[in-house]
Amino acid sequence: MKKREKKREEKKKKKKKKKKKREARRRRRKKREEERREKGERGERERREREGEREREREREREREREREREREKDERER
Repeated sequence: MKKREKKREEKKKKKKKKKKKREARRRRRKKREEERREKGERGERERREREGEREREREREREREREREREREKDERER
């Protein structure tokens, strides 16, 4: 009788330990997934910002080119 009860207790402990480990694994996986998602969103945001910066730089360059063209035309007219 006592042997059976002891075995049952051991089984319960083992089961509890397994459950605890499983929960810990699940929490770690969830945390890792969240970090990965956050990193991805941050990367996407940074990429969009860089693209926007490139576009602004192109626009500035076009504006400089237009300004040079105006200066050239002005010089041509003065001559």
